[in-house]
Amino acid sequence: MPTYIKRADGKLAVAEDAFTAVADDQDIAPGDVIVSLTRFEAEGDRLLAEGRQVGVRVESSEDVEALAYDLPRIAVVALAFPKFRDGRAYTSAALLRERYGYKGEVRAVGDVLREQAGFMVRTGFDAFEPADGATVEDLERAIHRYRHVYQRSADRRAPAFAEREV
Repeated sequence: MPTYIKRADGKLAVAEDAFTAVADDQDIAPGDVIVSLTRFEAEGDRLLAEGRQVGVRVESSEDVEALAYDLPRIAVVALAFPKFRDGRAYTSAALLRERYGYKGEVRAVGDVLREQAGFMVRTGFDAFEPADGATVEDLERAIHRYRHVYQRSADRRAPAFAEREV
């Protein structure tokens, strides 16, 4: 089971994951679950009606727009990084936060590396399952590596040009 690191109030910490990831070919486990987008589209209403918290895993080839209507009912959106070179999940996270105003957890899963943490936080991720054994300290260093940013993003940090105007 991968390490689960959650960001709350600007601080990272290892946390206990209340969710069980369920593959499409597995029976639904009791309690809170994370299912694929395909399974959610087929069984989501039933799972939510059972009173459990439901998360949805979105692969990089899938569109988060498919969840737009259901986002208020979804506790976690787990965005998959199939390879560290595949950045489509960054776009999905930004869309969730900026376009759809999603307030739930956006979790990075798959080939998640410590070097990506700063960019992930900027685009809206607040939970991580690092694949490279990264610790909280490793992720904190990556998040705070650069003092200045050069564009606006979901984290609302002021870009360097705005700092110069002050």
